[in-house]
Amino acid sequence: MADATLPVTSVWLTCQQPARDQRRGRYIPATSTHPGKMLPHLAAHAISSFTAPGDLVFDPMAGSGTTLVEAMHLGRDAIGIDIEPRFTAMAEQNITLAASQGAAGTAKVITGDATGLLDLVPASAVGQVGLVLTSPPYGRGTHGLVRADSTGVRKRDHLYGDRERGNLAYAGWSRLLDGFATILAASYQLLRPGGTVVITCRPVRRQRDNLIDLPGELLAVAQSVGLVPVQRCAAMLAAVRDGQIVHRASMFGLMAVRRARAEGVPVHLIAHEDVLVLRRC
Repeated sequence: MADATLPVTSVWLTCQQPARDQRRGRYIPATSTHPGKMLPHLAAHAISSFTAPGDLVFDPMAGSGTTLVEAMHLGRDAIGIDIEPRFTAMAEQNITLAASQGAAGTAKVITGDATGLLDLVPASAVGQVGLVLTSPPYGRGTHGLVRADSTGVRKRDHLYGDRERGNLAYAGWSRLLDGFATILAASYQLLRPGGTVVITCRPVRRQRDNLIDLPGELLAVAQSVGLVPVQRCAAMLAAVRDGQIVHRASMFGLMAVRRARAEGVPVHLIAHEDVLVLRRC
């Protein structure tokens, strides 16, 4: 049986097209304003690898609906939850678009706090989910998008949502992990026997010399609720061309690395996300 020391056993070539090309025509343009979108090709790879047509897929932190849309296009049904009404409205529009494009699956998104997900999802979903696919927030914001004006270059669309609503992005690391444990424990009850959980994440740097091993922390949390790790993979956030990695880092990401290196901190550009694959026995 696998344990927390599992090596990386597979590389998912999930970013061989730019993210904007993966979404173009498949998602409404406003989807770009969500600060922490999962890559469509990453979601599609996980769904096709661990489910069959007709299976039920669940995302407790569904955001703009990437998991739901990709499940629909692959002939799966899906349920998602997000705490931010702005993002669930966006997900609903993306679901409608997928249906209009002939997606064979169906999807439903619910606005609510996923720490109480068993009170939100239909009772008929308990014990029926084949795959839980999700990614946690990496703190209150991300690099977001860039807007240039006469005063310089500014970030936009980089915050996850409303601090007052209880969004875990604002909770601090200890409360975020506790909240994620609560979500996974409830998600465990939704899974059918042998069902799979896929969590995508990456280490987070807070200040230039403080690297938080978020994948390791989440793996420990997942095991604490009874999930069994079976694989740890690397999903590329960069292209691979002729054996070379071609980064897709944002301008802010490049600037952060350059500043850190100038100060003597050996920071590298992020080229992949960790993918934790676990099962309910």
